[in-house]
Amino acid sequence: MADVTQCQTIPQLIDFVADQYQDRSAIEDEGHIISYSQLNELRRQAAAALLVMNVQQGDRVAVWAPNIWEWVVAATALQTVGAALVPLNTRMKGSEAGYVLKASGARVLFSIGDFLGADYPAMLISEDLPELEQIVLFRQETSAHPVAISWSAFLQKAEGIDQQQVEQRQSMVTSETMSDLLFTSGTTGKPKGVITQHAQNLKVVADWGEVVGIEESDRYLIVNPFFHSFGYKAGWLAALMRGCTILPLQVFDVPTILQKVSDEKITVLPGPPTLYQSILSHPQRDSFDISSLRVAVTGAAAIPVSMIREMDEVLGFDTIITAYGLTEVCGFGTICRQGDSPELIANTSGRAMPDVEVRCIDEFGHEVRRGTPGEVVIRGHNVMQGYFNNEAATQETVDKDGWLHTGDIGIMDSLGYLRITDRMKDMIISGGFNVYPAEIENHMNSHKAIAQVSVVGVPDERLGEVGMAWVITKQDDQLNQDELIQWCRAEMANYKVPRYVQFVDSLPLNASGKVMKFELRDRATELLKN
Repeated sequence: MADVTQCQTIPQLIDFVADQYQDRSAIEDEGHIISYSQLNELRRQAAAALLVMNVQQGDRVAVWAPNIWEWVVAATALQTVGAALVPLNTRMKGSEAGYVLKASGARVLFSIGDFLGADYPAMLISEDLPELEQIVLFRQETSAHPVAISWSAFLQKAEGIDQQQVEQRQSMVTSETMSDLLFTSGTTGKPKGVITQHAQNLKVVADWGEVVGIEESDRYLIVNPFFHSFGYKAGWLAALMRGCTILPLQVFDVPTILQKVSDEKITVLPGPPTLYQSILSHPQRDSFDISSLRVAVTGAAAIPVSMIREMDEVLGFDTIITAYGLTEVCGFGTICRQGDSPELIANTSGRAMPDVEVRCIDEFGHEVRRGTPGEVVIRGHNVMQGYFNNEAATQETVDKDGWLHTGDIGIMDSLGYLRITDRMKDMIISGGFNVYPAEIENHMNSHKAIAQVSVVGVPDERLGEVGMAWVITKQDDQLNQDELIQWCRAEMANYKVPRYVQFVDSLPLNASGKVMKFELRDRATELLKN
């Protein structure tokens, strides 16, 4: 494995791995194969085109597209000229994307012309974006947007630019240059831009790859969207750093994933728990050859121990790891280690990343006893530099001692393994008791007839709030509300038992595979009105 620790910036890393791996396949995207050397040449060509467009160090450049090879080229090119990457969620509508573009002051946008029936640039025509000078279209020659040009026309701008000019600009990028500006999901208000730097991202990504055990021969199917830190930092950046082959996937679709694993001999398949649950319950799973699978990394939701065992015994993963992170810590906070038991993997998010501190604290800022719930705080090289143009929010989130307050509630065991019990805002207070939906979900996931479950709080006149469980049953399994509530009463304290159960065929998921609980709360409100 090549030693990449000498690299202090992402363009330095791409130069380094191109020299190390040269003709090895870096990206394979629907028949389009790009070697490490070719990727580096494309990066430099795109960087030269950005110089012609007068993109300056410190500018922000956005990318709004699904997982395709051009995304990686555009991202590494803009970082080469000292700009910061601003990824946009592919689920956004025009006004949502417009808000992020305006808040970041992005001068250039790389965007897919059409994706899943949506014309992305056209959605921005009515948006007031005075700083946006150019839109570069992936995989489409023209657009209704007046400032759009094609990817091929963009690359042609590089003609006549000496590569020494690119190298000179790249040399100005330092370890402390802003590498990206990822906007939070905005569940508690307007999204905020999170500033992180080149070197801090490279260090934490290198540590993640080492802990997970990514190898040069690995073939990495990236289902997690590139606009998210899981698909970007633990995705294509980690894969390139370790010399493996990236296979991007545009849409979360289980039959397509199974076919890709079988045809392409995929070895690394990270994703949300819903990905593995869907594969395990897929009726045609046995008709696909998935024996190549080696590494799974998941997190962000309650996971039954039985699922971890099935991932080992049925899906054949050698390494199964759960992790926890958020945008404000470069996406990485805690992680399990190879060799951890199925119980640790299922019930915790691991222990602190190397050289990172994690604690659970009370409302006064004091560390709570091990085994006691508290707010999770994190300190280390992975902590963001701040929120973009929002000093007040930065000071609210990162205290004077450098601890980042996550807003998550967790319990740490005697070995330092962290179990996230909930978001502080998702906690239900029922009859004076604190109720953590993730804890209930974990209990209910152990029921033999349940495939997936999500619990939200709903108003109750007597208790203030009670739980409503949204349940997907396993194929051919029958279950009714009364039976399930009785089962819950036998398994957990009465105040935790959901008072309502809704059986559904699917749960609303965002592009990262997380359940959108706000949508379930809205549905619950409508149901209870009737």
